[in-house]
Amino acid sequence: MSSPELPSVPPADVLSDAAAVRVAEGEHLRSVELPGITLSVRSRATARADLPPALYVHGLGGSSQNWSALMPLLDDVVAGEAVDLPGFGHSPPPDDGNYSITAHARAVIRYLDSSGRGAVHLFGNSLGGAVATRVAAARPDLVRTLTLVSPALPELRVQRTAVPTGLLAVPGVAQLFTRLTREWTAEQRVRGVMALCYGDPGRVSPEGFRHAVQEMERRQELPYFWDAMARSARGLVNAYTLGGQHGLWRQAERVLAPTLLVYGGRDQLVGFRMARRATRAFRGSRLVTLPDAGHVAMMEYPTTVAAAFRELLADATDSAAEGHTVQPGAKRAPGSAAGSRADESAEGGATAENLRG
Repeated sequence: MSSPELPSVPPADVLSDAAAVRVAEGEHLRSVELPGITLSVRSRATARADLPPALYVHGLGGSSQNWSALMPLLDDVVAGEAVDLPGFGHSPPPDDGNYSITAHARAVIRYLDSSGRGAVHLFGNSLGGAVATRVAAARPDLVRTLTLVSPALPELRVQRTAVPTGLLAVPGVAQLFTRLTREWTAEQRVRGVMALCYGDPGRVSPEGFRHAVQEMERRQELPYFWDAMARSARGLVNAYTLGGQHGLWRQAERVLAPTLLVYGGRDQLVGFRMARRATRAFRGSRLVTLPDAGHVAMMEYPTTVAAAFRELLADATDSAAEGHTVQPGAKRAPGSAAGSRADESAEGGATAENLRG
């Protein structure tokens, strides 16, 4: 959403081409032009042509690269695409400068309608989780299942560690922060982000850290980087204040798709205590908790998240074949990874539950 205190959005034809966006092995990146927006979409080749489609939506300050660890673990069961929201990743700012949750959700819906792929298995992390929730509530015909990793849903008692991120929504703070940290290197900024988002930043490989620094260097060259961050933060804060049918928790209650919720015990941005409220709000949802994970479990423990989604997919597929929706008490396959002892040692002590909403 626009604000006189924030810098104006530069037109797309003057955007910086300082560096290329990284594309991992097996990935493809393309631009899709839609009314008012241009979206960058990351995809992978699939094992079969008939796989059901999936769409991944990143969080505040992130990009489609946030899903690069999870996507190859699922490319034998879904045809995955990850979108860069307007103003993030390789997508230029929206023409109208609107970064509200509703605007981001509208961008996702616009892409899904135009793609012709039909209903998708929708994934969302953090801000992307709020966006995905709004999409699933508004357009149930577009969502087969919903997987939310630390979704940014309203909290009455926000964690102190999340306050600085929320302050980006305050007019002038982004510019002030830019001035105060102008001497920071890209490496320093990346270390700060990882300390905030990871339960254990030591899990990041040297190669992963190097790629993150390169991406930060690229983003800092973009003239709209802080504008997109500040406006999206403001859009998220504004969404927290909405009540009635437009409130995110009310919309969570309207979601019909089978839902998987993933929460990290060391999350410094979304309170772990919100997991129980979320299982009550999303009907028939199932919960996976990762005590050692932070805010980006799909990057920290992708194997566990992939295993949990496979269970959700199997149950949803079985239920669809039987002509009814997934039942909250559905049994998991014996030895399923999301709740197994093997994963508890290898993947942060994951536990899985099917909970009645």
